[in-house]
Amino acid sequence: MPHAAALDLLSRYYAAFNSGDRETFYSLLADDIVHDLNQGGSETGVEAFRVFMARMDRCYRERLEDLVLFASEDGRRAAAEFTVHGSYLATDDGLPEANGQTYVLPAGAFFSIRDGKVARVTMYYNLEEWLRQVGA
Repeated sequence: MPHAAALDLLSRYYAAFNSGDRETFYSLLADDIVHDLNQGGSETGVEAFRVFMARMDRCYRERLEDLVLFASEDGRRAAAEFTVHGSYLATDDGLPEANGQTYVLPAGAFFSIRDGKVARVTMYYNLEEWLRQVGA
């Protein structure tokens, strides 16, 4: 059942993200979570993830739709493909000025799972397309 458990974990992860239930979201992360940022560096730990999400929640409103989940048979690796429907609410550091622009982007994430928690998440989306959609 590790495969099914991994899919269940990711289902709960994305449900918590979409509902804005951040405490449930954080409870699904390993204490030493590694978060590989899209076209950026890596951050380690739940506290770093909290800081990242606080910035995201301040600058963006996003809902992830068309979610498709994949998991290895042993449940240790997984992936997700989805469509991001978002609004750019407040100017993020180093990015164009925000004025409520909306965007729709395909995206994906890769996961490592350990002891029933997300131990690594690596995000991918087309930043150039996002910039085009927000009028950069």
